[in-house]
Amino acid sequence: MEVVNALGRRKRAIARVFVSEGTGKITINKRDLATYFPSTILQYVVKQPLNKLGAAEKYDIKVNLCGGGFTGQSQALRLAISRALVKMNADDKKALRSEGFMTRDSRSVERKKPGQPKARKRFQFSKR
Repeated sequence: MEVVNALGRRKRAIARVFVSEGTGKITINKRDLATYFPSTILQYVVKQPLNKLGAAEKYDIKVNLCGGGFTGQSQALRLAISRALVKMNADDKKALRSEGFMTRDSRSVERKKPGQPKARKRFQFSKR
């Protein structure tokens, strides 16, 4: 039984995934998927690549998740699972890419500039 690992990132979230043959159990930071992500929408996002390939009950997935918020974490996890599935079977890449699961979303928070309260917002300008 081989274990395939992969990495997924989104904003400040990092997901390290270890996929092995099993019964479909997803464990995140030693907690069950339903307890870590109580929202059904986020659970759906995490399971999207598995559902697309019809492999939801084939693999056990152990995850180390850190950083970011819950939305970024769920999307980082989706990317990591997709990458691990492609490592296991390269033929699945076309199906996952067409759904957009193989693309790293590079958008992140813009840095704050000096002399401004936020990245783009400016202090109020006074003519006199």
